[in-house]
Amino acid sequence: MIPRQLLDKYNQSLPRYTSYPPANYFNSDIDSEGFKQLLTASNNSQMTNISLYVHIPYCHKICFYCGCNSVKYPKANSVEDYVQALLKEIKMVRELLDPSRKVSQLHYGGGTPNAIPVEYIEAINKLIFDEFEFIENPEIAIECHPAHLTEEYMERLVKSGFNRFSLGIQDFNTQVLKTANREPSKLPLEKITSFLRSLDPKIKINFDFIYGLPLQSPEGFTETISKAITFSPDRIVTFSYAHVPWFKKYQLALERAGLPDAETKIRMFESAFTLLNENGYSDIGMDHYAKGDDELILALQKNELHRNFQGYCTRRTTGQVYAFGVSSISQLHDSYIQNTKDINEYVHKIGQGEFPVEKGYRLSFNETVIREVINHLMCNRFMLWTEIAERFAITVDQLKQITSFEPTKVEDLVADELLIVNDEGVTITSKGRFFIRNIAVAFDPALATPSDKKFSKSI
Repeated sequence: MIPRQLLDKYNQSLPRYTSYPPANYFNSDIDSEGFKQLLTASNNSQMTNISLYVHIPYCHKICFYCGCNSVKYPKANSVEDYVQALLKEIKMVRELLDPSRKVSQLHYGGGTPNAIPVEYIEAINKLIFDEFEFIENPEIAIECHPAHLTEEYMERLVKSGFNRFSLGIQDFNTQVLKTANREPSKLPLEKITSFLRSLDPKIKINFDFIYGLPLQSPEGFTETISKAITFSPDRIVTFSYAHVPWFKKYQLALERAGLPDAETKIRMFESAFTLLNENGYSDIGMDHYAKGDDELILALQKNELHRNFQGYCTRRTTGQVYAFGVSSISQLHDSYIQNTKDINEYVHKIGQGEFPVEKGYRLSFNETVIREVINHLMCNRFMLWTEIAERFAITVDQLKQITSFEPTKVEDLVADELLIVNDEGVTITSKGRFFIRNIAVAFDPALATPSDKKFSKSI
């Protein structure tokens, strides 16, 4: 399906561009006081909506493929201390935000958010709903490990406001899960999905999978995706496993178990891509699929798709991201701020009334322009020079200068029929969407020179 000579040519170590610049460019130039100033200034940004992120770092077991900030579940009193600090951090941020601004998106990630007792999540949500106003039909989402879901837990989550559940299945093959140190679902998936829908038919359900793990094969992953389709989730995500053992040493366990090669990985991707598109799902961005009249599909059709650290979203639910908890990253209009990754330090600093900032990044004007170009290409698969230029009150020539655009930089992409470039703008072809990270790099001046930054392979 995808020409193998192109896969060999473009399988490079590249940023995923979840943010621009990527997180490994962050520095220590922002402290607690600096963050306060940035929070206050964010009220005057062109993006008035608020997106909230809550990080729950705890897991009962650490999956060997995980690239997130996760820790093994500690003693109960440690979790209590963490949640109390998190509640205080929410209040500290709220005091600095304009009360007229509304929340359009709330997302819980981890770790495993549902690893902790449900009463903690209820308390966090209660505070957020008490302190903030919400837009009509906001997205209130939580990532869940099916191994820790019971009917009572799910019912209480729904009552506390959640309307989207992302179930981290990863694979239906129990041997694959065992090798990756992940437990299978406690309840049958059919029971989980039917029970959630019985609580509220408007609830949206995502299934998350990973390909590129030991013991996985194209045939086995096809079976997994085929089974997933029978449950009719609203969205299906197929993440390519990112092997970054220099960042997460426990990933070496998967290397020792035997990772599939690039050819096997791409065959898994191709199989899932074909199967999903033949069964009512449309591909969104790099790894997301949605069906029917899903909001993401409609946003893509209207060129209003957006992306942040929590994944793809619409312009309707897009907002500046204010993040709470260890390692969480706030994404403001002109800056990123990441909390400390140490739980004890986090709890201590919050107790002292300080924001637990570890590092961050202040974007220059040029970087905000480049971010918009890359985000538009990766989300909507095209970019008009005049549209972006007008958004920033600059000329097209200035825009091309800021992105260091030269026709010679994309001539290979054009020759390989991945990209169409003309005086009006840039369009990513049907074939080109498989190489979207490679295309984004062509508009990133920071990668034009050698760097010590490390990234996962694009395939």
